[in-house]
Amino acid sequence: MRLHRLSITAFGPFGATQEVDFDALSSAGLFLLHGPTGAGKTSVLDAVCFALYGAVPGARQSPGASLRSDHAPVDLPTEVQLELTVGGRRLEVTRSPAQPRPKKRGDGFTMEKAQSRLRGYDPERGWHALSKSHQEIGEELTQLIGMSRDQFCQVVLLPQGDFARFLRSDAEARGKLLGRLFDTRRFAAVEERLAELRRGAEARVTAADERILALAQRIAQAAGPAGAEATPVAARPGEPGLAEAVLEWAAIARSTARERLDIAHRVVAWAEDRQREARHALDAVRELARLQQRYEETRLRSAALEERRPEHDRCQKELERARKADRVAPALELREEAERAYRAASDGLGRARALLSPELRDVGADRLAELERKFQQELYALDAAREAEERSARIEGERVRLNREAQADDELIREADVWLADWDSTRAALKGRIDASQEAATRAEQLAGLLAPARRRLDAAGRRDALATDVQQAEERLTGAREQELDARKSWLDLRERRLRGIAAELAAGLVAGEPCTVCGSADHPVPASPGDGHVDRATEERALAAQQSAEEARARAEQQLGLVRERHAAAETEARGDDASASSTVAELGELVDRLTGEHAEAHRLAAATNPAREALTAAEREHTERLEQRQQAHGRMSARTAAREALDAEQARLEEQIAAARGESPSVAAHAERLTRRVARLADAAEAVRTEQDAAQRRKQADDRLSDAAFRAGFDTPEAAAATLLDAAAQRDLQHRIDTWQAEAAAVADRRAERDAREAAEQPAAQPSAAQGEFETAEWLLREASSALAAADERCGELTRLSRQAADEVRRLGPVRQEYDRIARLAGLAAGTSADNERKMRLEAYVLAARLEQVAAAATARLQRMSSGRYTLVHSDARTGGRRAGLGLHVVDAWTGSERDTATLSGGETFFASLALALGLADVVTEEAGGVRLDTLFIDEGFGSLDDQTLDEVLDVLDSLRERDRSVGIVSHVADLRRRIPVRLEVVKERQGSSVRHRLA
Repeated sequence: MRLHRLSITAFGPFGATQEVDFDALSSAGLFLLHGPTGAGKTSVLDAVCFALYGAVPGARQSPGASLRSDHAPVDLPTEVQLELTVGGRRLEVTRSPAQPRPKKRGDGFTMEKAQSRLRGYDPERGWHALSKSHQEIGEELTQLIGMSRDQFCQVVLLPQGDFARFLRSDAEARGKLLGRLFDTRRFAAVEERLAELRRGAEARVTAADERILALAQRIAQAAGPAGAEATPVAARPGEPGLAEAVLEWAAIARSTARERLDIAHRVVAWAEDRQREARHALDAVRELARLQQRYEETRLRSAALEERRPEHDRCQKELERARKADRVAPALELREEAERAYRAASDGLGRARALLSPELRDVGADRLAELERKFQQELYALDAAREAEERSARIEGERVRLNREAQADDELIREADVWLADWDSTRAALKGRIDASQEAATRAEQLAGLLAPARRRLDAAGRRDALATDVQQAEERLTGAREQELDARKSWLDLRERRLRGIAAELAAGLVAGEPCTVCGSADHPVPASPGDGHVDRATEERALAAQQSAEEARARAEQQLGLVRERHAAAETEARGDDASASSTVAELGELVDRLTGEHAEAHRLAAATNPAREALTAAEREHTERLEQRQQAHGRMSARTAAREALDAEQARLEEQIAAARGESPSVAAHAERLTRRVARLADAAEAVRTEQDAAQRRKQADDRLSDAAFRAGFDTPEAAAATLLDAAAQRDLQHRIDTWQAEAAAVADRRAERDAREAAEQPAAQPSAAQGEFETAEWLLREASSALAAADERCGELTRLSRQAADEVRRLGPVRQEYDRIARLAGLAAGTSADNERKMRLEAYVLAARLEQVAAAATARLQRMSSGRYTLVHSDARTGGRRAGLGLHVVDAWTGSERDTATLSGGETFFASLALALGLADVVTEEAGGVRLDTLFIDEGFGSLDDQTLDEVLDVLDSLRERDRSVGIVSHVADLRRRIPVRLEVVKERQGSSVRHRLA
């Protein structure tokens, strides 16, 4: 990779565009980049790194830091352009960071995004664009260069301070730097992956052991007292031997449980025999007590039976007389029924005669029947007259109906005439409503198109007025921020000038007797400068710089905020103007416009909503017009038909009146005359029937008296009244029979029980004691239950222990492959992590790889270190352990003069410089080879030459001059004055108040 040209615009300390011609500087092979402190030497290297990777070196890429120059005009954008050859291709990369720029319209600033452009050169086509994508350009350049940004900054921009610290640092710090350069993350990932696999396998082993321990706890719970005799498991989850201990302990628990089960079987057999004997004894005692009690009950029942014998005899006699009286009962009931029928017939006859006229009250049944037949015949003759009278009444109703219909038709004709007279005007009015509604609908659509923009203008005017206040406040804040920034910048520049005037005293404060000066390199300090009055130290300047940067950030934020507010205000103003761009309306004017348009739109919408109702009203009116014409025509036709119907009814009415007058006689109507005859016929019929019923009832009563007297005599009673007094109902007879049967059943039962022999023999024995036998039996029962419960528990315990032991054995079998896998992974993880006994030097895998890289770097650095030290020093890699730390990344220097090997931290200042320079060059060679052998034709070495004496400086420059072989150029970044004499080709960075600039000094 070779750099050709670098263009820097408004970047870092450079306020204007600066051009760096690397082709001219590289012509001599070795050039010097020098300038006063703070001028911007390192910024040139930052620009190269920014052009290639879009970012400056990590140490200077602080959060919130801006790459834009404070000296640059506001209209000059920050830009870095680098022309280089890499991978056989000539490219031009241009990058601009994110930066504020003035708005094209209005005041203020807007943030512009970062931009990247890549062009390629073709001898035939010239320069042509390749890409404008940040990602594509970054991937293309990284692939061509073959190094990351960190590797590039270490290999191409050799920072000597970093390698001096590398020589003095411990293994951990060296590992971080080497790991970043050689990207050994994959080996660290292998370590982490093995550790993760080990943790996973360990977790699976621990989980399996915990399951086995859980089964052991369940076995202990199931074993109960049997488990206490075995030694408990003391191993923890994950420890070897846990599974075997659990299986051994479970076997002991099972054996003890089986022994207890055999003992429980024998105890149950003994308890069953005892319970059986107690049951037989209890049954015998209970039987004796039962027989003795039965004999005593029989004796008591016999005595009570003799006491109830008189009552038994009385009930038996009373039942016999009642059963005789039952034979007279049917005759008695027949006599009572005949008496009731006679009294009812007599009462009915009296009521029927009371309704007759006095001359007919004593007439017999035959005369009454004759009169009934006479009046019935007269009633039959009135049927035709009744029908005529009913027809006459219906005719009158038909006349009323015809009159009512005539009135209704007259009214209908009058209403139709009135309505039809106004039909033309009604139709015209309805059509006018339809036309007006349609016009209103069109107007509503027009107003709706005007109302929405008016409302948006009103809202925008409200935002515009509110944002006007925000704009004024933002302008005031920006003015204050600019004033604060100017004050802070002025204060910082004053303090910086004062510090630079006294910088000699500040450098003199760091001088140590016998140690070389960092500026001139001399170990003698005859007259060190002393601080004067008002000396400004570095901390004071840094505080002022921080205050200036904070004020600058506040000013940028204020400008950005003002720009945003102005944009929103302008947008609101444009929207409030609407189509009328010549005038700006107020909120009140726009509000009145919106209110007026809203009212007009609502009214037009209301009128437009009446279109459908108006059309429906017109349709209904036309339908009603047709119906009224038809109704009027039908009414005239019905009037002609009613006239003919009235004439026919009048003729029929006259004929019926003559027939009715002849039939009704003296009654007001035929129906009244027929009703009077009907009542008379009914009374005569009722009276004749009542006479006949009374005569039949008297005859039946006499016959019942004769039968009753005969039945009482045959039953053995002197009179019917005596039989009636002895008569009992069925319930009373059942009660007497029940008493008799109960006494007889009790007598038979007592006789049977007195004949029992075993009861008599039991009564002769001593009284039985069932409570004692019951107590003995209950004791035997309790012992049997306890023994059975113990047997069931022992049997269940054996079954549960067998089942749990089988589960534990299964878990142990499943654990075998898991533990083997864990042992294998743990061994590999321990070996990679350096904690295994097999890893003698306790080196991690990543450290082992880095140690190999460090050994290569030390070998490459030794080739140059021997030239710089005149063959005295050699760098060697050491994997020895120091103290309690792990081995692998030690770096020693071998002194050929003394033959001793010592740590690089013991080198002096000058020795440390050329050792670190040799190490940096060696590291560059190794990293270049690691990156695919990309040739690096341009290198930069930053600072450190002030610590060398003249002879050593010559030797170092000879080594650097050897780097020019094969057309390679080396740039030295230093402010040491002696180098300007030794190196004729120089790039000087000049610090000025308006911003730094570069000057080429070519031989």
